[in-house]
Amino acid sequence: MTLQAEVQVGPQGRLVIPAQMRKAMNLQPGELLIARVENDSLVLEKADAVKRRLKARFSHLPSELSLAEELIKDRRDEVDEDAST
Repeated sequence: MTLQAEVQVGPQGRLVIPAQMRKAMNLQPGELLIARVENDSLVLEKADAVKRRLKARFSHLPSELSLAEELIKDRRDEVDEDAST
């Protein structure tokens, strides 16, 4: 389903999401949305949807692999390499 509406930027940069869009997305007051800019577009996405998308994106990685530990190791290797030159 595609919905489209004109939305005006108000004081302090505030936007009001039209009621039909809030209803279609089942948005509740206080619900967290993640905002990002893609080219010339502002994208608002439910936090749960972002989490699901990221989990799916990295689901091919072994569960025992720690990306944080890999990054720390890479940085330490770079420091050791710089120190030896």
